[in-house]
Amino acid sequence: DEGALAAELERRTHDLPITTVRADATNFQLADRFALCIAAMQTLQVLGGRLGRRGFLACARRHLVTGGVLGAAIVETLEPFVVGDGVPPLPAEVYEQRGVVYFTRPTAVRADSDGFVLERRREIVVGAEHTVIQESLRIDRLTCEQLEREAIACGFAPLERASVCASAQHTGSMV
Repeated sequence: DEGALAAELERRTHDLPITTVRADATNFQLADRFALCIAAMQTLQVLGGRLGRRGFLACARRHLVTGGVLGAAIVETLEPFVVGDGVPPLPAEVYEQRGVVYFTRPTAVRADSDGFVLERRREIVVGAEHTVIQESLRIDRLTCEQLEREAIACGFAPLERASVCASAQHTGSMV
C-alpha cells in the first residue's frame, strides 16, 4: 500500500531534515537540486528493466548538485525458496498506523533468466475486517558492473562499493 509506505517513511524521517516526494521514479521534475539521492532496497531493480533504470538515473542526475551522490542498493542474487517445501514461514513485517495493521510475509523467491520473482502475502486488518492479498514483484537481474556502466552513460562517476550485510529483516545488498 503506497499510502502506508509513505506514512512509514514520514514517521521514520520526521526529525530529520529530509523531504520526501511522491513521483514516477523514471520520469520526474522537481524544483530543487540535492546533494544526496538514495535508492534503497533494490529500487533500481523494480523499474521495469534497463529503460526504467535509465529514466531514473537521468532524472536523479539532473536533480543532483555538482558533486552530489546517488546511493543505490542492489542485490545481485537471491536464494530461491518456497515456503512449505521444507521451508518454514518467515516472520512477517508488521506496521500499524491509526488502527490499521499491515502484515507482509515473503512466501517464495523464484529465479528465471531475467531475474527473480518475489511472492508475498500481505494482510491488512482494520478492526474486524481482514483482507489478504497475494502479490508478486519482479526484481531484475543486475550486477554492480552493469549498473555502473548504465550510470556512467547517464553522467555518473562510480564511487567505491559498500556491502550491506543480511539481517533477519533484509537481504544483503551492494551499494
